[in-house]
Amino acid sequence: MLGCLLEKEFKQLLRNKFLPKFILLFPFVTLSIFPLVANFDIRNLSLAVVDLDHSTTSRRLIEKAVASGYFRLAESAATYSEALESIEADRADLILEIPAKFERQLLSEGSAPLLIAANTVNGTRGGLGSNYLSGIVLSFAAELAQERGIASPPKLEILPRYLYNPHLVYRVFMIPAIMVMMLTMLCGFLPALNIVSEKEKGTIEQLNVTPLKRSTFILSKLIPYWVVGFVALTVAMAAARLFHGLAPAGSVATLYLFAGIYLLAISGLGLVISNYARTVQQAMFMMFFFVLSLIFMSGLYTPVASMPYWAQRLSDISPLKYFILVMRQVYLKGSGPNELGAHLAALAGFALFFNGWAVLSYRKRG
Repeated sequence: MLGCLLEKEFKQLLRNKFLPKFILLFPFVTLSIFPLVANFDIRNLSLAVVDLDHSTTSRRLIEKAVASGYFRLAESAATYSEALESIEADRADLILEIPAKFERQLLSEGSAPLLIAANTVNGTRGGLGSNYLSGIVLSFAAELAQERGIASPPKLEILPRYLYNPHLVYRVFMIPAIMVMMLTMLCGFLPALNIVSEKEKGTIEQLNVTPLKRSTFILSKLIPYWVVGFVALTVAMAAARLFHGLAPAGSVATLYLFAGIYLLAISGLGLVISNYARTVQQAMFMMFFFVLSLIFMSGLYTPVASMPYWAQRLSDISPLKYFILVMRQVYLKGSGPNELGAHLAALAGFALFFNGWAVLSYRKRG
């Protein structure tokens, strides 16, 4: 029974003169144009501090950075390697390393080195963060000079290091997220509109009079658009490589694994909407409302860390948030399933929830 339904769905899809072309052109155009026009502003940066000096001056510098409002102290690490682990685990955005004998060298020689390392997976976040921190350091140096009556402030040598996106190209950060948005629009809307259009035409009544199980019916609607999602993702990855020279640093298999689970979740949401909508217009409005809400809460347009606390907690119910994090970490950091286990569990939970809801809410009526 399932095989016959799938054959019917694929034939219906391929007979449509518009949809096959749209499925190929939409990800291609999205990934070739959209990354060039995306732009954002950044607030609230997580700072990992490696204070090897433990002096009054070093503590004052740390307090000044935190008091600026641009940074929050995420971790006080004992070594640079330990702080770098915080960067890799996304617990920190920047590292400020204050070397041993910092205060003594500053007072005796008038200059001292500092290290600022920025996670530039998000080029704007890393670049602006390092600039903010550099400005705070220079302001602090001027304060020290004024306190000591020195005409020119002590020289602090800052050596910035940009990780994962060394050239601070913002579209490198945006491309993986745009892929997620494209898959959401494509594989969320199409399943919803498919069932609702059959309701309007009356063709679904032919299935309602058969002994077809609800789970089999939902699965027959889910699998074709699951395949469509993989095709669209492949086209999008090819366009990103062709137009922007961006290839995943991690395993492509990992991307497809997480994409497969995410596509089940977002297509399941579309099927839930289709079960409640009576017309195509209703389905469109309902999907726009939910998809746009999920996109705004996902961290695509504004970092989740910059949102109010209540909005950060609300973003936890957005499957886009987890898949965007996965795409960025695999594409730019080369992360594997071991580092992304929590995101895998969250996406699997969303897939089970939405598809279970779709099966239970489907009623065999026209």
